[in-house]
Amino acid sequence: VAVGDEAFELTSRLTQESSLVLTGTVQADARAPGGHELHINRLEVLHLVPEEFPIQPKEHGTGFLMEHRHLWIRSHRQQAILRIRHELIRACRNFFDDRGFFLVDTPIFTPNACEGTTTLFETDYFGQTAYLTQSGQLYNEATAAAFGKVYCFGPTFRAEKSKTRRHLMEFWMVEPEVAFAELADVMTLAEEFLTSLVARVLEHRREELKVLERDVKRLEAVVPPFPRITYAEAVERLQKKGNPIQPGDDFGGDEETILSNEFDRPVIIHRYPTALKAFYMQNDPENPDLALCMDVLAPEGYGEIIGGGQRIHERDKLLARLKAHGLPQDAFQWYVDLRTFGTVPHAGFGMGIERAVAWICGLEHVRETIPFPRLLYKIYP
Repeated sequence: VAVGDEAFELTSRLTQESSLVLTGTVQADARAPGGHELHINRLEVLHLVPEEFPIQPKEHGTGFLMEHRHLWIRSHRQQAILRIRHELIRACRNFFDDRGFFLVDTPIFTPNACEGTTTLFETDYFGQTAYLTQSGQLYNEATAAAFGKVYCFGPTFRAEKSKTRRHLMEFWMVEPEVAFAELADVMTLAEEFLTSLVARVLEHRREELKVLERDVKRLEAVVPPFPRITYAEAVERLQKKGNPIQPGDDFGGDEETILSNEFDRPVIIHRYPTALKAFYMQNDPENPDLALCMDVLAPEGYGEIIGGGQRIHERDKLLARLKAHGLPQDAFQWYVDLRTFGTVPHAGFGMGIERAVAWICGLEHVRETIPFPRLLYKIYP
C-alpha cells in the first residue's frame, strides 16, 4: 500500500458496508489468494456507515433475515443462489430460442381463472372484476395456434394459504406450448429441457455451487432417459412404502417427497385421474377416466417442478368440460373460439423457476430463490 498517512489512518475507522474507491495496480503474486494482489496508491471513501450493520456473523433467525432481506442478499450465499437463478433463466430462454420457439408476453390481469380454482387474487378493473394471473397457458394456446411453438416467462400469483417450503404467493413460470403435439412430445421436451438447464448451471456456476456446498454428483446424474411411471404405478409404490393413499387421491408434499426420493434423477408421472386435473386436460382415448397429463418430480425429495399435458382441442368436448366444472361459457368464449376456428392437437407445460432453483441449489425452502419473496402474510420489504 502506497497511500498517504491520512488515507491510511482512515482505514482503521472503516465500518462494514462502507463504500470505497481504490486505485492501484493489479499484479500477479502466487502467494496471494486468487494469484493476484492489488497495490494501492489512492483510497477514497464515498460513504462511511455510521452504525453497526444489522446482519452480523452470528446466528440470526429466519424471520430477522427476511425482515432485512434487502441487506441479506449481499451475503456470499445469497449472491450465489441468485446468480444461479440468473443462469437458470438465461438457460430457459436459450433452450427455447435455439429450438425455434416464439416468446410471447401474456397478460397479468385476466378476466377468468386458468385453473378454475378459488386461489385467486381479485382486484377491481375499472368496475370489472379481474384477477392476477395464475398461468399464461390459455393465452399461450392462442399464440401457439398462430406461431406453432411459443413460450412465455413471467410472474404468476396463487392466493393459496399454504405455509410450506415449496410455496410462494408470487413466483415466476416458464411455459412452452406446442401446436401439433401430444403428451409424449412434451414429456420428451420436458426431459430435454431439464437436462439442458442442469448442464448449463454445472458448466457456468460451479463456483456458486461450491459456495452452497452442493453435491454436484447429484446434479451430474440428471441425464436422460428420465424414468416414466403412471399415476397408478405411483400409487402402488406409495402403498408399498406404507403411505395411506388410495386410488383417486391427489399427491401432496409427503407423497411427492417419497416418490422423488426413489430416483436419482427427475421422474415423470403421467395419466392422473381426470377428476384431479384442470378442465382443459385431454382424456386418454384408451381410458377416459384418465387425463393425458404429466408432472415431473425433482429428485432428493424436492417434488413437483413441472406440470403439463395435452389440451382438449375438440370444441364440443371443451364445452362439456366447462359445464361439468361449473365454469361460465361466456367468460371462456374466446378460449372456445380457438376450438371453433382451426383447431389442432396441442400440448405444453409450466415450470416454476423458484422450485427449480431450490432443487439445483439444494435449498430447504424456496424463500431464498427470489430476491424479494412473497410469502403467506409476508409482503415486506
